[in-house]
Amino acid sequence: MKLYIVATPIGNLDDMSGRAITTLKSVDLIAAEDTRHSRTLMQHYGIDTPLVAYHDHNESDASESLVAKLLAGTSVALISDAGTPLISDPGYRLVKLAREQGVEVIPIPGASALTAALSVSGLPTDRFLFIGFLPSKQRAREAALHAVAQETATIVCYESRHRIAESVRDMASVLGGERNATIARELTKRFEQTLQGTLAELSEALESKQITEKGEFVVMIKGAEAAGPSYDHAELMSALLVELPPRKAAGVVSQITGESRKVLYDIALSLKESGTSKPGGK
Repeated sequence: MKLYIVATPIGNLDDMSGRAITTLKSVDLIAAEDTRHSRTLMQHYGIDTPLVAYHDHNESDASESLVAKLLAGTSVALISDAGTPLISDPGYRLVKLAREQGVEVIPIPGASALTAALSVSGLPTDRFLFIGFLPSKQRAREAALHAVAQETATIVCYESRHRIAESVRDMASVLGGERNATIARELTKRFEQTLQGTLAELSEALESKQITEKGEFVVMIKGAEAAGPSYDHAELMSALLVELPPRKAAGVVSQITGESRKVLYDIALSLKESGTSKPGGK
């Protein structure tokens, strides 16, 4: 009574792990996003395990059917068309239902376009936000981008060849054309391509066909700059003026906040004139 979540190659068939091959050969049934597509992979590795369709359109009914088989003792492996299942692919309902019924769910890790792209992006990878596919309609897509505009982690999304140019154009418009980004296309395949630049530059590269609009895309965008701490300069000056003369207080606050000494000295004089502080000297 085990459900295996098996990663398959995202392009290069040599990226299939030995453990994945052994697992797919040993289970009773393989649930595949597209059985016709997966059959090529099965034939390549001599895997003759029966395939059953499991995709977006039948996910609910198929999940119940597969869990019933699992509870009856059938071992099942879930694969997607490419990469790691459930990463912008069907499978969440099946895993959730299986766990609720006490089925053991075992990951068989391997290729993932998400992590492969990040590893060559040249962007920070200590924190990233994966947002899957952006909406297909421009207004909804712009709203989704506005929602992550202030995110400081690297932003990652998938995009299809049909919308890549307009999506990157919207990214430049909403997030700022100067924002650094990387586009990876057809990873591990013959025409693999990875380009870095600002969103404005990458948008222009797509428009001018320097980036071929074919295959599958991963877009990675540098996060927004973290906002620095906000300071109440008058409050700081008022506190320091109890012990320090205006010029020295202005120097201390300038070192802390980066504000100019002249501006801070003027604040000190204003506070002195208003009587809201009692400076410690001249």
